[in-house]
Amino acid sequence: MPTRSLKTRQECEDFVRGATFFGVGGGGPPARGNQLLGEQIDAGRVIRWVDISEIDDEAWTVCPFGMGGRPPKGHPTPEELKEAGLDQPKVSNNLQAAIEALADYMHIKIGAVVPVELGGSNTPGPLIAGMNLGIPTVDGDYTGRAIPEITQITPEIYGKRSWPLASVDRWGNVCIIKEAVGTAMAERIGKLMSRAAFGGCGMAGFLLKGREMKQIIVRDSLSKCLDMGLAIRKALAGGQDPVEAAARQGGGWVLFRGSVTATEWDESQPYMYGIGTNRIEGSGAFQGQQFAIWYKNENHITWKGGKPFVTSPDIIAVLDEQSGEPLTNADVIEGRKVAVVGLPAIAGYRSAKGLEVLGPRHFGFDIDYITVEKQVA
Repeated sequence: MPTRSLKTRQECEDFVRGATFFGVGGGGPPARGNQLLGEQIDAGRVIRWVDISEIDDEAWTVCPFGMGGRPPKGHPTPEELKEAGLDQPKVSNNLQAAIEALADYMHIKIGAVVPVELGGSNTPGPLIAGMNLGIPTVDGDYTGRAIPEITQITPEIYGKRSWPLASVDRWGNVCIIKEAVGTAMAERIGKLMSRAAFGGCGMAGFLLKGREMKQIIVRDSLSKCLDMGLAIRKALAGGQDPVEAAARQGGGWVLFRGSVTATEWDESQPYMYGIGTNRIEGSGAFQGQQFAIWYKNENHITWKGGKPFVTSPDIIAVLDEQSGEPLTNADVIEGRKVAVVGLPAIAGYRSAKGLEVLGPRHFGFDIDYITVEKQVA
């Protein structure tokens, strides 16, 4: 695809709406994404991404991402901050700072930024970090959706290592993970550093030459976000069903409609994700039926009528039934009328290795993965 750009707040909102859809319940709050991109528009900047063909095969590419790890008890007290010698935050964009720290450590020039995943705020972040550094962001990512664990991205499926990694927190602490026994351990170290920083860190890793990146990236996914958000908005404005429009745009199906009757969230988890279940009572064509969704940050397992239904790695997105606005799990509240849309996963996730890292059994469920197209047939 050619270079595409966001020049207005409306275009930014369309992009964030689509990214939230592919965030499948996670991917960060869309309000934050709209704020970040809106600030760039207000400053007179144009937000762009480029086709992967524009990146030289020998250029270094980097993947910046946020790493969460809040203390279980919540926000730090002033006494805790003082004891740690933390006064005022010194880093305004820790994704940008992490890219710079990694490039400096490796003595290389970065030629392209690759978002790790799709999501309402987790995709705008890398875009802006790249803009600030004058580095193009590619039209693609390493998941085609949002995921709760860094080990679930395509570089892992194809045997690419994540390290070395740079970590920068808002206080200005810079850490380098020079070596790791594996990405799972690198993520564990990153979360511990985030907890030590009383919040989150920006990290950068998965250094790959352009030719390697092109072999494993989910192509055109940023453009797909923009197109999805635009399709939902245009359907609503034209008096059409925005939920059907979303399913049609993504080549998927409306799986269920109804009202949320119960939500669960495990607040004991120390990291920036929740484990819980949302339950929906059917309406319209689904009257008298029940639907449930289990999520670990993102939606992963569903049951219809008490029987296993669509699961990860396929995409399971929950939308407001009337407006078609995609919802994060923080916005799925009791009494809300919602619809559930399912899309096929990318081919890489349907491989044996893909199912190993993102299939039902990875999350502890003794459920066989059956593609969404077979489930709705």
